[in-house]
Amino acid sequence: MQQPYDRDLHFMQMALQQAALAPAVGEVPIAAVLVHEGQVLASAHNNRETTQDPTGHAELIVIRQAAQLLRSWRLTDATLYVTLEPCAMCAGAIVQSRIARLVFGAWDPKAGACGSIFDIPAERRLNHRVEVLGGLLEQESQALLQEFFQQLRRETPPTEMSRTKPIH
Repeated sequence: MQQPYDRDLHFMQMALQQAALAPAVGEVPIAAVLVHEGQVLASAHNNRETTQDPTGHAELIVIRQAAQLLRSWRLTDATLYVTLEPCAMCAGAIVQSRIARLVFGAWDPKAGACGSIFDIPAERRLNHRVEVLGGLLEQESQALLQEFFQQLRRETPPTEMSRTKPIH
């Protein structure tokens, strides 16, 4: 695994600050910061609940914003900082946008696609590979998520949670 740089810690802390804003608007505290040549191009937290959009992941939001700002879908030489290991959808977007580096906090053993369940950024059959550094400020990232879900469980009566069934 690659060693973090001081700038990686700085930008990951920015992502954690952004993630900490999410619960106030009912969102899961996951955030992303996209950096190019030392400059922050975009930062956001998830907005799936707010927009009722399944693609409202922080990674996709910042990729879209940065592409608009640079007027290019190719985000070469960019680094994406995310508080949680990206899912398959986001990992695919990271590869497709040609992001050079991905740095993330907590590993996601249930949906992670950057080393946990899948390893899309390293897939040799794809035309672009992404350098990945996982586990940076992992405990801080996990703590935000754990606190959010503990609070949610305290606020949601058990009968209401059990009535919610997935749509098949």
